Amino acid sequence: MKLLFVADPLETFKTHKDSTFAMMAEAQSRGHAIWAMVAEDLAWRNGRVLGKASTVQITAEALPPFSKEGKASAWFTRTEPAWIDLGDFDAVLMRKDPPFDQSYLYATWLLDMAEARGARVFNRPAALRDWNEKLAIARFAPFTAPTLVSGDPALLRLFLAEQGDIVVKPLNAMGGAGVFRLRPGDPNLGAILETATRHGTETVMAQRYLPEIRDGDKRILLIDGEAVPFSLARIPQPGETRGNLAAGGTGVARPLTDRDREIATALGPVLKAAGLFLVGLDVIGDWLTEVNVTSPTCFREITGQTGCNVAGLFMDALEKAVRSEG
Repeated sequence: MKLLFVADPLETFKTHKDSTFAMMAEAQSRGHAIWAMVAEDLAWRNGRVLGKASTVQITAEALPPFSKEGKASAWFTRTEPAWIDLGDFDAVLMRKDPPFDQSYLYATWLLDMAEARGARVFNRPAALRDWNEKLAIARFAPFTAPTLVSGDPALLRLFLAEQGDIVVKPLNAMGGAGVFRLRPGDPNLGAILETATRHGTETVMAQRYLPEIRDGDKRILLIDGEAVPFSLARIPQPGETRGNLAAGGTGVARPLTDRDREIATALGPVLKAAGLFLVGLDVIGDWLTEVNVTSPTCFREITGQTGCNVAGLFMDALEKAVRSEG
């Protein structure tokens, strides 16, 4: 297959934990051609959607690719970029990290146009727009803890009074950025709500604080509607509310629980039907907290701790999907 990865700049990859890198390495091991580009290099011209892309070859020295300072060494070589019609690829994988900002939105529109001309895009651009990673849980209310979505500080204060302990987070960020835990009597409550909502002009999500976070914020991966048999429980550092790896959490791979499987089984067919090929469900205790669709990760950690080749499962499913659509 000829695969195009629309992702962040390759030079920024932390390959020891990057799932896009894991996908690329698995694809290369199977003899597939790898191309890469950034979303800003998409273009529409004369009815065609083009990408300024380079072929990529992962070097033999790619594992391990990091110095003690955490700087990436040369883990890849690539050709000079060229403008290629996205329809010339067997699959286009949209793997740009959040935030879901205006630039990201423009990219999904261009990918929509490419899809209309026959390009196969994973995840579907329309689904990336329609399934906000925080708001998507509203589609599955029986699996969620008490939640409020609002930009009204007074309503958020009322929700806090009802629940006694809440977490407030933005709707467009990742990695635990902008997440606050709030309790009644917090002397900074007013300032935090003003900051989080930009003085009532920006909508946020508030959820009841779940003490089960101490045991980890579990990432459950769904590939073409099917759950990977292990989750990655991201355990917060002492004194920290957030389990996100980007916020210093420790990732521990665990077999799925019965409740994890119940949630995955209920959501899998719905997400697959929407065109969401790869999804990361976030579950704390027994409760669904997020549905991650932009660039779900944790491949490397699960594989490293369990031997389950998550990238292999992903590539098996992608090859099958491309054959069936062909």
